[in-house]
Amino acid sequence: MVYICGPMGHPVKFADWAAPSTVAARRAGFRDFVELGKPRLSGLVIFTAGIGVWMGDRSIAPLSAATFVLATACLVAAANALNCWIEVEIDALMERTRDRPLPAGRMESRLALVFGIALAALSLMVLAVVSNPLTVTLGAAALISYVLVYTPLKRVTPWALPVGAVPGALPPLMGWTAATGRVSTEGMLLFAILFCWQLPHFLAISLNLKEDFRRGGIRVLSLVAGDRVTRYCLFASTLLLTLVSVAAQPLGVAGTAYTVVAAALSVISIALALPGLRRDVARDWSRRVFRFTLIHLPILITALVLGAR
Repeated sequence: MVYICGPMGHPVKFADWAAPSTVAARRAGFRDFVELGKPRLSGLVIFTAGIGVWMGDRSIAPLSAATFVLATACLVAAANALNCWIEVEIDALMERTRDRPLPAGRMESRLALVFGIALAALSLMVLAVVSNPLTVTLGAAALISYVLVYTPLKRVTPWALPVGAVPGALPPLMGWTAATGRVSTEGMLLFAILFCWQLPHFLAISLNLKEDFRRGGIRVLSLVAGDRVTRYCLFASTLLLTLVSVAAQPLGVAGTAYTVVAAALSVISIALALPGLRRDVARDWSRRVFRFTLIHLPILITALVLGAR
């Protein structure tokens, strides 16, 4: 009997894997496939990929730019689908994820695996046509590191967060390299902004949903080191995001107008993060921090686009 590796590394008989789809799998609809790609989680990342293209070459053909963004969106969706396939047992234990297509039984695991692999292959092929080898390499690196490094690392160490922030920050750099064919200061700044933004964003999530992560066996910092250490790290990462954000003008990427916006956003984010340094903090504090991160990034990136030199 031939076995293949199933979710969470459990062996699965190939005959069972190749068996006809169940009724639940046949009922998997378009909405379930979209949900498998986690569109709400990846929307800002895809937005920054388009920004990278536009900043790299404003004269690029709209069809080429749109095709690149769509291919990148599909690559991100493929990585998320494979993540869902690997973590189906974890998702079933957590309240915020148990209604996803796989743990809820609306889609068969093998269908998600095939969908993720096929979508990843198609995305990389399209990127090869509309961009260049450097961009395809970055895309493949983002996919592999997210699925094969970050995903299993989440159950081992809280260091999974910065590791996962790397593939999460690559799409805007991919946009830049797709338009210019090279890695340069502007592209790396986009990468750095998105990388640093993810740190306070997800640290706030880890504080909000600590018990849910405990049920899923995810080794977030709040569970490993405690809330106080996590709050200090959130404040430190907010300062890091501030330094990266205001570096655009000294690096010659943007002008004074952008810096004013970046500074204002930084003051607000620091003010929100500062109470976390106190021993006692309001229960909804991390939720307020999280909500601000959702508007911080799009405003910052929009200001960068409008103020780009």
